[in-house]
Amino acid sequence: MTSLPLMAQTRGTAPAQSQSTQAATDPNAAPFPPLSAAEQQRLDQILSAWEQQSQGTKTLECEFKRWHFDLFAAPAGIYANKAEGVIKYANPDKGLFQVKAVVSYDGKDENGKPKYSAKPGLYGEHWVCTGTELKEFDHATKQCKIQQLPPHMQGQNIIESPLPFVFNANAQQIKERYWVQPMQSPKPELILIAAYPKHQADRAQYKVVQIALDAKTFLPQALIMYAPNFDQKNQPKWDHYEFTNVKRNSINASLRKLFLQNFIDQEPPSDWKVFRDNYTGPAQIADGENQARRK
Repeated sequence: MTSLPLMAQTRGTAPAQSQSTQAATDPNAAPFPPLSAAEQQRLDQILSAWEQQSQGTKTLECEFKRWHFDLFAAPAGIYANKAEGVIKYANPDKGLFQVKAVVSYDGKDENGKPKYSAKPGLYGEHWVCTGTELKEFDHATKQCKIQQLPPHMQGQNIIESPLPFVFNANAQQIKERYWVQPMQSPKPELILIAAYPKHQADRAQYKVVQIALDAKTFLPQALIMYAPNFDQKNQPKWDHYEFTNVKRNSINASLRKLFLQNFIDQEPPSDWKVFRDNYTGPAQIADGENQARRK
């Protein structure tokens, strides 16, 4: 885990700092200079290999840790809050994202070391996509918002956040949705890329996402999401994810239905308020600053 955003470390990992003047004024322009022929070839190889490795994904589970950095909420090099949780995915349209625990910065102790604690009434995100509905659980208010997905979104890949494509890549969809830039890797066993959203709906959630893949399995190792208004000096906010215990297709085919029921068919407790509506937008997961809510 690094306390500094990758984009601030080396030339190859500083895409957001190399935006052209055109990109700064035109949100529909690529945010970095055109790739060289060698860079484009390397990127195409990465995306193709990534897609091939993940084509067979039926189910996937992992645990994650997320460090939220905000230099206005905690000193440089110290995270403002930390969350731990689980991600589960079933191809093509079922998934779960749940924060199980969260602690926030309390200042420093007498030895100058940062202090953290869990706060009463402080919870993280919890959402489930069943394929036909998106359920958002608000544990602080004991409310559940259930959005009915329109027919054209049912049975399709979940594309409203970067996480699904990280676990089940489709090279063409990635190119259609993002400007992608290969990055220098500090370790030979890791592959790093940066993806800038082309669509305004994505740009409203994050400015750029950087992904670290295992060079052999192409399973995700880490991901960094930068706030939509990220600026190294004026808005230094980003979330650093690390994924552990990643299990792809660990469920026997005969047990898959039971597996899906266990993690997809989650219902709010009987004493919760339930609100139903048609789908209006994705569940928010990109900003760790807002991932914990208080009563």
